[in-house]
Amino acid sequence: MSHVQVSELRVRYAESDQMGVVYHANYLVWCEIGRTDFIRQFGISYAELERRGVALAVSEAALRFHAAARYDDRIRIETRLTDVRSRAVAFDYLIVNADTGRRLVSASTTLVALDRAGRPTALPTEFRAQLQAAL
Repeated sequence: MSHVQVSELRVRYAESDQMGVVYHANYLVWCEIGRTDFIRQFGISYAELERRGVALAVSEAALRFHAAARYDDRIRIETRLTDVRSRAVAFDYLIVNADTGRRLVSASTTLVALDRAGRPTALPTEFRAQLQAAL
C-alpha cells in the first residue's frame, strides 16, 4: 500500500454558494493542495520542478460526489500516489469531513510532465525514483 498524505483545511466562505454548499470545482483545487503536499514531502516543490524546466499538467481528472461539504466544515484530503511512469504520474484522493469522517468526494488525476515548450518530457530521474519508492 502506498503512502497516504493527509492535508486538512476549513471550507472558506468564498468556496461556497449562497446556500453554504461548496461549489464543485473547488474539489479539484483541494486535490491540488493534497498533491502538492504529497510532492513537497520529498523535498521538491512544483516551483522547483518548473525551475528545472518541467511542468506537471493535469491530463485527466475524475470526481465522484458522495456528499456536500459546507461553509466552515473541516475537511481532510487523503492523497495516494497510484502510478509513476517516465512522463506521467497518477494520484487518487479521498476528501472527507474531518469531524464526522463522512465521505464527500473520491477523485483521481493523471499529470503529464511538459517541457518549457509544452511538449511531453521525462520526469527528472531523482524525482521519479523518489515517487516510485513511495508506491
